[in-house]
Amino acid sequence: MAADPSSPNPEEPEADAPPAGRGGRLVMWGVAALVIGFSVFGGHHGSGAAPDDARASGATASAPAATGPASPGLPHSAPLRLLIPKISVDAPFAALSLASTGQLEPPPADNINLVGWYAKGVTPGEAGTAIIAGHVDTAVSAAVFANLDQLEAGDRFSVDRADGRTANFVVDDTETFAKDDFPSDRVYADTARPEVRLITCAGDYDHAVKDYTDNLVVFAHLV
Repeated sequence: MAADPSSPNPEEPEADAPPAGRGGRLVMWGVAALVIGFSVFGGHHGSGAAPDDARASGATASAPAATGPASPGLPHSAPLRLLIPKISVDAPFAALSLASTGQLEPPPADNINLVGWYAKGVTPGEAGTAIIAGHVDTAVSAAVFANLDQLEAGDRFSVDRADGRTANFVVDDTETFAKDDFPSDRVYADTARPEVRLITCAGDYDHAVKDYTDNLVVFAHLV
């Protein structure tokens, strides 16, 4: 997915030409009124409720838990780089802010090796659910999360942080969900332990709505 850095709305690929690369585009989020939360978007339609609804209903994340003791978590500290050795990701973070529409603006589209995180949300390694998203492709090139679908349970990745610490994560599960049936309560529910969701788009590209049909979510926790 290509995005104009000056606009909160992503630039769509030409309707008669498939996007470059594999998978999908950058995941976008919305905000629940008065309370910050996330809701997955592609280009034109959202899926599911914001995680605040999941918290209110008492829902909890249901990704499979790994064996062994859980880490108690790290202090709040901005992420600097995401490293996923298995798929050769070594990417800096962009702190993403909200546009006037309530959408989280995507990372600049002219840098395909960039991931984003919501700067007012949970930081990776901190107790709770941190959200990281990135482009899978643009109109002209594959991007940072082009091979995210190759991650499996047990794979590891890390986040270098501004406080000099490295937050190390292990993948619990990788799943693809239809955008029209996205399990927001599972993906975004608050968690007692430090967890991360790596999210991007996937599935087929629907030229009629200029959007991909699915979202790919990688569930992981701090070790």
